[in-house]
Amino acid sequence: MNQNALIASIEINQPRELVWKIWNEPEHIMKWNAPSDEWINKKIENNLKIGGGFLYAMARKDGTENFDFSGTYTEIIEHERIAYTLDDGRKSLITFTGNNPVTLTEIFEPVADLDFAMQQAFCQSGLNQLKAYAESAF
Repeated sequence: MNQNALIASIEINQPRELVWKIWNEPEHIMKWNAPSDEWINKKIENNLKIGGGFLYAMARKDGTENFDFSGTYTEIIEHERIAYTLDDGRKSLITFTGNNPVTLTEIFEPVADLDFAMQQAFCQSGLNQLKAYAESAF
């Protein structure tokens, strides 16, 4: 991972096993994985195994923007860490530490030609949605 990696982190008041489940199971991902209420998930696929892939197809509700977030898993230590390579070659690492609360940290290589602060805010807003879902739905 390069020195200019983006880092976003959040503390979630739930057991680690539950946070892991919410992070990885498509029926849960569908409910939280959006930066704001203006976005929806059109399709979620997740094959959580080394060499397996994932696809999160997101779109603005008004139809003005959409994008796919997809990659391949390179490391999985259950309830502790997930590493993957995005389809464009960028790397990412997710760590889960502590237990009730859990600190979830996402470290990833930013897109070179997009505003760094915008990417940081986009990632953090997704984690904020995760926290809200995890702490209110269970």
